[in-house]
Amino acid sequence: MARLFASEGVTVIVSGRDAGRGKQTVEAITSDGGRARFIQADLGHIDGVRRLAEEAGDVDVLVNNAALSVYAPAVEQDPESFELSFATNVRAPFFLVAQLAPRMVARGSGSIINISSFAASIATPGLSVYSATKAALNSLTRTWAAEFGSAGVRVNTIASGPVRTESVIAAVGEEMAHQIGATTLLGRLASANEIAEVALFLASDRSSYLTGATIAADAGRTAL
Repeated sequence: MARLFASEGVTVIVSGRDAGRGKQTVEAITSDGGRARFIQADLGHIDGVRRLAEEAGDVDVLVNNAALSVYAPAVEQDPESFELSFATNVRAPFFLVAQLAPRMVARGSGSIINISSFAASIATPGLSVYSATKAALNSLTRTWAAEFGSAGVRVNTIASGPVRTESVIAAVGEEMAHQIGATTLLGRLASANEIAEVALFLASDRSSYLTGATIAADAGRTAL
């Protein structure tokens, strides 16, 4: 997403816990002629959320993409990862929006894009906590759209289907990832760029009449 936005002339703020990866991303963007900077922040902790909002300053587009996914049957779920999942997946976007949206409201424009998941709509054993956090994010999208719409700030969600990323392959393996992708109507995993293109659309004026929407970028998985 960061590289695609930068290729369109957007000045990008990249954030994450890993300073090394953040530096690599910024270097990849700048080497292609883009503009970017990195802010190190752990969004599982409220201090990290506050610092990111303060250092980011005024932004036109906020993409809430940080998330933690823990696989565990409900009866085996430990309280620590439960709390960290909700802190990262729900509390962090909530307070980033609470701090950054007023500046958008003051300017009379802005786009907030929440990255959710098809897991919020489909029962997936072992992903009860992750699914609940994404369902909460879908709900927040609708409320924020109602709160900020009159000021020209749009809020939408991308409910992505299964995406081929390094972390997904590392977590479930190539064979299982292929099986998950096969459950979609297109019979495959998405590339990260395919989801990024939807985010770019929601960030742009081409989606100027869209707010409060959850876009199912899942190859028809939730249409089954």
